[in-house]
Amino acid sequence: MRTLTLDLDTLTLLINGRETLEHWLDIEAGSVLTLSPEDQGSDERQQIELHPDRYAAVPNLDVAQRVAMRESFLFTLNDVNAHPLLSAALTGRKPLRAFDYEIDQFPALRQQWQAYEQKQLREYALNWLFELGLEPAPDKLPMDTRGIPKDILRRLTKSA
Repeated sequence: MRTLTLDLDTLTLLINGRETLEHWLDIEAGSVLTLSPEDQGSDERQQIELHPDRYAAVPNLDVAQRVAMRESFLFTLNDVNAHPLLSAALTGRKPLRAFDYEIDQFPALRQQWQAYEQKQLREYALNWLFELGLEPAPDKLPMDTRGIPKDILRRLTKSA
């Protein structure tokens, strides 16, 4: 498993993105290349074609995956009023839009949904990176405490 410094929050946004742009993760640098379908002859596209082992296409969730994520969220709910409305929204036409409309009627549940979605997207991104043999570098490196006097170290760790 190779550790890679990258912006995991941005990666989760790209996975959840609904635009038609292509996103490619540079697995050596940790950066993301964004290309439109019209960029057929661009330098970035040529780099991807010349070094296919260096770049991985960032997956986008399709409608079925997005609906499944919302359905799994419903299993976490205990609200007897919201559950039937949200469940019905997912079975109708344009389930994502209907779900978003219905959940807006319940602000507390909307926050729960957003937290749940972020957690699921992060898990999806981590699993995708794992499949590539990568793991994100820790956000905050552990502090090197060697040579720091104990009274200063105590104050440093107290504020952290």
